[in-house]
Amino acid sequence: MDTLSYKTISVNEETAQKEWVVVDATDQVLGRLCTKVAKLLRGKYKPSFTPHVDCGDNVIIINADKIRITGNKMTDRIYYSYTGYPGGQREQTPASILAKPNGADRLLRRVVKGMLPKNRLGVKLLSNLYVYAGSEHKHEAQSPKVIDINQYK
Repeated sequence: MDTLSYKTISVNEETAQKEWVVVDATDQVLGRLCTKVAKLLRGKYKPSFTPHVDCGDNVIIINADKIRITGNKMTDRIYYSYTGYPGGQREQTPASILAKPNGADRLLRRVVKGMLPKNRLGVKLLSNLYVYAGSEHKHEAQSPKVIDINQYK
């Protein structure tokens, strides 16, 4: 019996097969889109997934301003942050985040960040996410492939 065929192959930084993908966020539900994007960033859809290595894809989200939030979550959901000072607890709703400049970018990054590991790897994975409010992006030189996010589970 050849035991080499049963060895688990771990991916490292040099052998990771990273790609560039474009995801269209038009009429996508916020949380469902972000779970799939977090899995793409992590590399969980690849057969060579390694938990402690950045082996995921670089994800470009276009039309982020056309995202859907279901129910009353636009005004009822509250995101808390703390400045570090006494009485410094701040709260924001998705509507107040989207009303500011780069609001769609901030909201999507915040939601995806909550779905990534809470360590240095999570910070590195989040840097592979690029969010644009319109349909134009500046990564044409990487020749990204357009994927249908609804095909992923």
